[in-house]
Amino acid sequence: MAFALPFRRKRDAHLPDDELAHQQRRLDPLPSAKFRAEREGDWRRLEELLNRAERRSAAVLTDDELLALPTLYRATVSALAVARETLLDRALIDYLEGLSTRAYFFLYGVRGRIGPRLKQFFRHDWPAAVLALWKETLGSLLLLVAGALAGYMLVRADSGWFMSLVGGMSEGRTPDSTTQQLRDVLYDSDTSGLEALASFLFTHNAQISLMCFALGFLFAVPSAILILMNGLTLGAFLALYADHHIAGELVGWLCVHGTTEMFAITLAGAAGIRIGWAVAFPGRLSRLDGMAAAGRQSGTVMAGVVVMLFVAALLEGFIRQLVTTDWLRFLIGGSMLTLWLAYFYGPAGRRR
Repeated sequence: MAFALPFRRKRDAHLPDDELAHQQRRLDPLPSAKFRAEREGDWRRLEELLNRAERRSAAVLTDDELLALPTLYRATVSALAVARETLLDRALIDYLEGLSTRAYFFLYGVRGRIGPRLKQFFRHDWPAAVLALWKETLGSLLLLVAGALAGYMLVRADSGWFMSLVGGMSEGRTPDSTTQQLRDVLYDSDTSGLEALASFLFTHNAQISLMCFALGFLFAVPSAILILMNGLTLGAFLALYADHHIAGELVGWLCVHGTTEMFAITLAGAAGIRIGWAVAFPGRLSRLDGMAAAGRQSGTVMAGVVVMLFVAALLEGFIRQLVTTDWLRFLIGGSMLTLWLAYFYGPAGRRR
């Protein structure tokens, strides 16, 4: 809503300037011009933030802007009360009433039915939040890759490291396994118990991701360690299969679900790092306020991570076991990765 200053009552438009000024001094104990000059900056900023958020979504606002909204709203409501008490311009009062109403419904209003909210989440909120965390996502990915390289090099140098790094997750795969035994795991097409397997995988990966996120407040150290540990495990398995010259087949087996699963865990690590960074370097905010602002943005990312892990569990529990052709496994995994990258970082994603 445009707001042109200064205002003049229509019924006074014909009055000479000196007579109008006299009437304004009589009716306005607090001069309108001074009142507006002292507060207009806050009103303009609130209106600009609301315009941006309403055109797109709240996710386009920065942490500082989100924190400023309640303060600007309270300042506007306070100004509205003063304007009413002191009989300031009717147009000014109307403007402040409209602005206050918009801000109230944005901050405290009902968000609507679940359908529109889900549409808003998938079209705007989630991809915008992920894009905003691109630096943290890159850092999380580098930690994962570093862990994988370290695990690979350790096991290739000494196979005894395998059980130390993998432990109970080996499921019978050890340095003593034969090549045929390792290959049989990759091409086992037994479909019995796939529902239970998918449920277990979803729960397991969700726990890891939630820990990466929830422990971020400890300066992101636990989040970084968890990402490194996942990388170490991945690298150890790659080294074990490389010793038997079937690492490529393992990558195809992992690719079906791994591109989605590892992407999700990387985003969970990024969410934890974002919170930890806000705690360690809050800037102008207090640590508590900084963590709260980062938590809102990271929480949006984590809601989407749960969706990704559900998709990964379906791919891992069903598709991976049913599809036993290497090239088709690579095609499925590569297609999923391409879709996620385009969704979050492609031209359409950046326009969000």
